[in-house]
Amino acid sequence: MTTLLARFLKDESGATAIEYGLIAALISVGIIAGATSLGSGLGTLFTNLGTKFNGVKVE
Repeated sequence: MTTLLARFLKDESGATAIEYGLIAALISVGIIAGATSLGSGLGTLFTNLGTKFNGVKVE
């Protein structure tokens, strides 16, 4: 029983999987934040362009 407990405490494969999961979660949060910021900036850009082109006559 003692050797089984010692082997369980030395096993780090589960910890490695959890670390990879945390890294993947942090990367995905960064990508989501960047995409949200980029989308907001592009929305503002196109709104400003639409405002400037409003009233322009095309012949």
